[in-house]
Amino acid sequence: MMRPRIFLADDHTLLLDAFSNLLEPKYEVVGTATDGRKMLSMVPKLKPDVVVMDIAMPKLNGFDAGEKLKKMLPDIKLIFLTVNEDPDMVTEAFRIGANGYLLKSSAASELFQAIDAVLNAGNYVTPKITQSMISAFIKNPGGKKAHGNLTIRQREVLQLLAEGNTMKQVASTLNITPRTVAFHKYQIMEDLDIKTNSELIKYAIDHGFVI
Repeated sequence: MMRPRIFLADDHTLLLDAFSNLLEPKYEVVGTATDGRKMLSMVPKLKPDVVVMDIAMPKLNGFDAGEKLKKMLPDIKLIFLTVNEDPDMVTEAFRIGANGYLLKSSAASELFQAIDAVLNAGNYVTPKITQSMISAFIKNPGGKKAHGNLTIRQREVLQLLAEGNTMKQVASTLNITPRTVAFHKYQIMEDLDIKTNSELIKYAIDHGFVI
């Protein structure tokens, strides 16, 4: 009997090793990634049944990576495993199509419960998230976006700039021109009424784009 195939994404390699060891031999861990872009490049080739990933990851955060992944592979099961208990983050996770949400402070057995639930066409939310939060985002899965009205491309540019990349480096990562990066940066600052680079970085930190 074939074991379900799992892919893990987290920027802490020690955690990746720990989760891999925990999940074997019940599941087959087919790959791991330490950032959102690497995850996006590997998952379509490896075709796992479930992706378990953090939200706060470099180069491309879990939400934007998850949203892109769901557009590429609508049937893939996505579980967020994070330290973040913010109800807006829980709502955002399900808005982009997540199937599960649990906390790194949860018991190890919960990860097995979550994976089994989503493999059986269900959803899983850790009991540590209150019932009222669950009711709120089940009733309104469209919820408000955690990142406001920024487009995915704008969010990608913002995260990479806030991580300290130059416009040229951002352009290379996204395969666009530095002029296009500058345009997106200007548009972001205009839309958010931000005047300085330091305000832009503060916004990125406050809104979970960078750790």
